[in-house]
Amino acid sequence: MIDVHCHILPGIDDGAATIAESMALLRLAVADGISQMVATPHINPGYFDNTRISINKALVELRAAIASEQLNIAVAAAAEVRVTADLMLAVERQQLPFIGSWQGNRVLLLEFPPSHIPPGSDKLIKWLGQKGITALIAHPERNREVQGNLNILEPLKRLGCLFQLTASSLLGDLGERHQMTAQKLVQERLYQVMASDCHNVNRRPPRLTDSMALVAKLTDDQYAESLVQHNPHIITAELDFQLGQA
Repeated sequence: MIDVHCHILPGIDDGAATIAESMALLRLAVADGISQMVATPHINPGYFDNTRISINKALVELRAAIASEQLNIAVAAAAEVRVTADLMLAVERQQLPFIGSWQGNRVLLLEFPPSHIPPGSDKLIKWLGQKGITALIAHPERNREVQGNLNILEPLKRLGCLFQLTASSLLGDLGERHQMTAQKLVQERLYQVMASDCHNVNRRPPRLTDSMALVAKLTDDQYAESLVQHNPHIITAELDFQLGQA
């Protein structure tokens, strides 16, 4: 399985604070059957001011630890980018790392505020599309406005957005409202990928196997496998996955 959204890089956002925590998460991921992970630290100006340089530095450190421990998992890096007033300028300046590609477009993992879908988001998505960028919307089931009205996602669907399910939402680890929304959206087959969004061993640890089984129960095996195998493979095919570098 491929985990396309996780916070395993040490010390650069609210995920793993140390290399030891990073490695603990990776060991859990391997035990869960995950063979590749895309580290996606937050880029949110004023809160997490990550850049390609800071992300790559942390990736090099993590790969060295993986090689030292001879852990059988390959890692690459991108970012989870918050929708802010700075986003368009960052795109214009080519400052953002992409998670991969889909149908000829680059894919940007995009995060809305947890409270709502900001007004004008459809215009932003349209603008990104004109730049050859497809938005992969992170965990819409955790957005309170979406929880109150699933139809609010319709304009984003029509604009060709992809959607990422957080495994722990579906499993109920984040609360009943998150779980109920995730179940409804799974049954509607909204999502193209499912990821752990893991931060540490206690907060959303890697649990793709259990959640894949639940997706299969709600839909079918083929759809469940597409979320953690087929579609993530297509999206991340051009990324630089490595088992680690000593």
